[in-house]
Amino acid sequence: SNVRANTSAGQSIVTYTGNSTSGATVGHGLNAKPAFIIVKNRDSSEAWCVYIEALGATKYLFLNVNNGDSTSSALWNNTEPTASVFSLGNYNGTNNGDDFVAYCFAPVAGFSAFGTYTGNGSSDGPFVFTGMRPKWILIKHSSANGNNWIIYDTSRNTSNVAGKQLYPNLNAAEADATQASHARLDILSNGFKLRGSHSSFNTNNETMIYAAFAEHPFKTARAR
Repeated sequence: SNVRANTSAGQSIVTYTGNSTSGATVGHGLNAKPAFIIVKNRDSSEAWCVYIEALGATKYLFLNVNNGDSTSSALWNNTEPTASVFSLGNYNGTNNGDDFVAYCFAPVAGFSAFGTYTGNGSSDGPFVFTGMRPKWILIKHSSANGNNWIIYDTSRNTSNVAGKQLYPNLNAAEADATQASHARLDILSNGFKLRGSHSSFNTNNETMIYAAFAEHPFKTARAR
């Protein structure tokens, strides 16, 4: 692979050519296990393939559709990434004879966080601890189909409750959640607190994944 990596930030951009062989590995250059990987086939019309550590290497999501997670060994070969490589099956979206790009992220305390939480279906939703004040948050209802990926950020949401959101899997304009039944949240100094009951991010007893990056990284985080 060809790698451009910032190990302090836990981020790398990787390009590689697939070989259609299950068990192939790709170096990511992070010197730490990635918790979040996005892979795109650059030569064919394939989906954006997503790995998240909290769901495991038997699961996958597609960033460009609203499907929930699915199970297959064809994407990540049922093999967790290591501090040096991630593994591939023989799926066309991650490993055939085409050229690919992968965006890899390892969690860095005070800078980034990746994981899951369980919804409670209430406008007084769960609090998700990230260890920093998020600047940018990506959420996906992973245990069911039919719900969009959602992005929040503090450039558009300058105060709480934050309701301005974008959908990576759609070409829709920005939406603004204004009611307790909508997908809205508070962005706090150490995480985020759900303030809406919408099924896209807070269905009772169902799993949501998230990725978050800090507004003021590391030890300079300020309360909000």
